[in-house]
Amino acid sequence: MWFKLKEFCIYTDGACRGNGKDENIGGYGIILMYKDIKKEIKRAFKNVTNNKMELLSAIDALKMLKEPCEVKLYSDSQYLVRAFNEGWIVGWKKNNWKGRRGKLKNADLWKELDNLNSVHKITWIWVKGHADNEYNNRCDKLANEAMDELIKEEKEEE
Repeated sequence: MWFKLKEFCIYTDGACRGNGKDENIGGYGIILMYKDIKKEIKRAFKNVTNNKMELLSAIDALKMLKEPCEVKLYSDSQYLVRAFNEGWIVGWKKNNWKGRRGKLKNADLWKELDNLNSVHKITWIWVKGHADNEYNNRCDKLANEAMDELIKEEKEEE
C-alpha cells in the first residue's frame, strides 16, 4: 500500500558560550513546521560544545516526529549537513565510527542521527548563519534565550 509521508520543515541551531572551556553553557533552538503549524523549542545545557549542540538540536527535532516523515532540515552547521550530503557518515560507519584521525567526537550522537536518518526521508540543507534567514536567526535567538534562562535559574538557586 502506497501513502504519502507527512512533510515537515525543520530549522535547528546550536550555540555555546565558552566553547572549548570548562564551565561553559550551550543551547539550541528548533522550529518545527507542518502545514500551517509552527512549534518552537529551546533547551540549554552545561559543559557542552557547539558541535554537540548542533547535533543534539537535529536529533531532538527528529525525535519529535511520531512516524516516518519527509523532512527538509535546515542548519547553519556545515559539519552536520556535509556529514550527510558528502557521505562522511558512511565512511565513519565503515570505519567503526572512527574519523580520519582516530576517535570520532560525538560518535554516540552521530550514531543516533544516522538511525534517525534511516527512519525519515531527510534533505539536509545548509543555510548561512547570522545572515538573512528568518528561521535560522530565530533558532539562534531561541538558543541564546535558553542559555540566558539557565544562567538566571542558577543565579536564583544560589
